[in-house]
Amino acid sequence: MAQHYSTKDFFRYTPNALLARYFKQQKLFTDLDFSTMKEAELEPLYEAWEKLDIKKRKRVDAELKTINDLSCKKGIQAVIDEAPYQFRETPEQIPSFIDKLSKLKNHYDRAMTVFLDHKKFWLAASRFYQADNLSYWRKRSHMGHKPAAVDKASTNLLAEEMGAYFHDTETCGKNCEVEPYRRGDLDYFFCFPEDHSQKQPEWVKGKFKAVAHTPAFVIVLVYSQERGSLDVNYRGSKKALEPLQTMFATNILKLDKLPHNPKDSREYDLNILADKDFSYAIKPESSITGIAVKQIQLSAKYIKGERLTLEADATENNLAVYELIEKLGKPFKLSQYNITRVELAVTFSKEDKNKPRSTVIKIGHPNSCSLKYDELGIMLRTMLEDSNIEPKEPTKASDA
Repeated sequence: MAQHYSTKDFFRYTPNALLARYFKQQKLFTDLDFSTMKEAELEPLYEAWEKLDIKKRKRVDAELKTINDLSCKKGIQAVIDEAPYQFRETPEQIPSFIDKLSKLKNHYDRAMTVFLDHKKFWLAASRFYQADNLSYWRKRSHMGHKPAAVDKASTNLLAEEMGAYFHDTETCGKNCEVEPYRRGDLDYFFCFPEDHSQKQPEWVKGKFKAVAHTPAFVIVLVYSQERGSLDVNYRGSKKALEPLQTMFATNILKLDKLPHNPKDSREYDLNILADKDFSYAIKPESSITGIAVKQIQLSAKYIKGERLTLEADATENNLAVYELIEKLGKPFKLSQYNITRVELAVTFSKEDKNKPRSTVIKIGHPNSCSLKYDELGIMLRTMLEDSNIEPKEPTKASDA
């Protein structure tokens, strides 16, 4: 979820000196002396802002909102994740860059400093932050271990094929843009196919009217060469999933076709959670104090379409769902069902201020997971992998 934004709050939390630099760059409010204003007390700026031409104000406000989005721990982490690429020729500068950011007053100070002094970081960091706030990724393993092609010719081929696919199947426009980024050992591809034209209600020069737009929708592909896996975030029809995977395999991995994905190979092995005494692999540094199954879906092995969904309050009793299963009586045999969806309630130590008090992981067989690709999501994915809920793939440097 993006950070809450209001212009007044943004002015209040951002240091005056940086606001002065920003508006000087925009050639706005040049008659204001920011040095004489007290921090967080900016009435002259508020008054000047309200008098600003509406067209200019909307343009600047939109830009300030993007800076506001990265004015948080997750946003600054996205900036730091981009540092190895930006300092790829001088990696010795990375520690001093991170140290510089850490000494600043707050995240608003850090985000505005990056925007003003390290503009080349901005687009990639904004994209990473966007991906970190997406949930419900679809995973496919067995993609091989070839390096991803990130040259312009390859990404253009992917864009052309993706645009043509949505034009033919959903009558969208043919235009599409693909942006590749490297983040740690992962390759990110942000794809922007042209959507249907639509009219959006807007205020234009003080009048309320519907304005025609041709927006783009977003598809994010995350490829791990080490694991040979591809995660796709696309909120449209599921029938597009395999074509998108195929486009990636042929245009970016340079394969002849989409590799075979064994039908019985489960990305998430949920049946091991049938054991109420199942032990999760929790590392001390994770600050996890407890994990409980709060909801479970059971699908019959031998009767097509038969499902049971059970939910219980696991706040005080970690075994509440299992006790609910026992209440179904002896004729009910858990062994005759597969576990096809679970919700795990995860609680964290109160002492760790960097993590929420609790969170919920929603996992669906075979490859649906609600975790994001932010710091917390990656840590919880590692816990699932270490617990053998998400089986580990063998590590290979190249295709056999």
